Amino acid sequence: MNEQVKEYIDKYPSEIVDMYNNLRQMIFDSASCELEETLWAKLPSYCVGETFVRLIPFKDHINIEAKAVMQHKEELAGYKITPKGMVQIYLKQDIPYEVLGQIFAETLG
Repeated sequence: MNEQVKEYIDKYPSEIVDMYNNLRQMIFDSASCELEETLWAKLPSYCVGETFVRLIPFKDHINIEAKAVMQHKEELAGYKITPKGMVQIYLKQDIPYEVLGQIFAETLG
């Protein structure tokens, strides 16, 4: 893990760190090419050229920013989608692994 990203994530509760690490691994497993892991705009980002997936942790949830989120809005009906098109996954919710895997693969090509 990128050292800057690790330092950023380690400030959060262990439940968020665990969720983050699961989502991070999904991103790497879903990408068909090599990713750059970085803090971009002070937020953990996974990039291929100009395309990115961003994981934004909070104390009780993680926002996922990816361009393909809105294409799967119906499949994410039980999850909040922000006005900017980010899906919010709260600690008390199950992670929709199958849908997120599709979103990450479609976004990162």
